Amino acid sequence: MSTNNTTIYICAQQNVELQSEDVYVKDIGKLTCSEAHILAKVKSIKLHHFKKGEPRRRVISLLKIIEEIDKVCPEASVQSIGETAVMVEYINVNKHKGTVQWIKLAFVAMISFFGTAFTIMAFHNDIGINDVFTKIYEMVMGQQGDGYGILELAYSTGLAIGIIVFFNHIGGRRITKDPTPIEVEMRIYEEDVNKALIETADREGKTLDVN
Repeated sequence: MSTNNTTIYICAQQNVELQSEDVYVKDIGKLTCSEAHILAKVKSIKLHHFKKGEPRRRVISLLKIIEEIDKVCPEASVQSIGETAVMVEYINVNKHKGTVQWIKLAFVAMISFFGTAFTIMAFHNDIGINDVFTKIYEMVMGQQGDGYGILELAYSTGLAIGIIVFFNHIGGRRITKDPTPIEVEMRIYEEDVNKALIETADREGKTLDVN
């Protein structure tokens, strides 16, 4: 069947993680075409193979992808509605399994827990939270407090509830469907890192591009 007047639409992603050493066109994003056999042929085009000892990240220019598609379907046109370059990262899943991974996870969890606790205590000590509670108690009750009371209890409870609401999680369950501020910042950070890596690869001439 002729490929005249056939348009292939590509919505390339900015970052792609693969567990396979071979990178195909189908891996770089979403594709659609009115001709099913052409779409299947395009998806099966190999773009790159990660060799042993090679860096596990590779930036592929969209022009290179279009060039490879043009070799297979020269009479079809390609329309891009996504990114102009894709950073492909090969991840060896088997390498990240085992006891070492659990040790790393426990280490990060301990740092996060004790680091957060130390930060909260240091902040409270810096602002003199105990003196504040003592003054408030004296102003309201007209006498000096004899230890920790309702103010400290209410503040501690409110702090715990505030942390749970901020992170939007209780255990492994999400409270609401809205993303947390941490998740939003992580997405922004991820996009900035991807852009920096793509631009760096382009400047250093390491992008898989057209000649």
